[in-house]
Amino acid sequence: MIHPEDIVKRPILLTEKASRLREDDNQYIFEVDTRANKIQIKNAVETLFGVTVLSVNTSVVRGKQKRMGRGHSRLSNWKKAVVTLKPGDDIQFFDEEAE
Repeated sequence: MIHPEDIVKRPILLTEKASRLREDDNQYIFEVDTRANKIQIKNAVETLFGVTVLSVNTSVVRGKQKRMGRGHSRLSNWKKAVVTLKPGDDIQFFDEEAE
């Protein structure tokens, strides 16, 4: 069994799409464990942040080829989850001001 702290690795906040989804549709994007399914992701977000999750959409992001010095290396695949919250719920990161 995977613990909720191990399922949700980090929020993805600093992209334009993430901020637009957060403001317009009350959706948050997280990097999650590749072994976790949608039900486990929903339960983890609800227990960690105390919100109600309506839906979870996942996708596996394929790793890119990157230059590492003179050679080339491939970054690992990772799983992205777009979590839709109930209207009125929100998740505060970094002591943001409530609007």
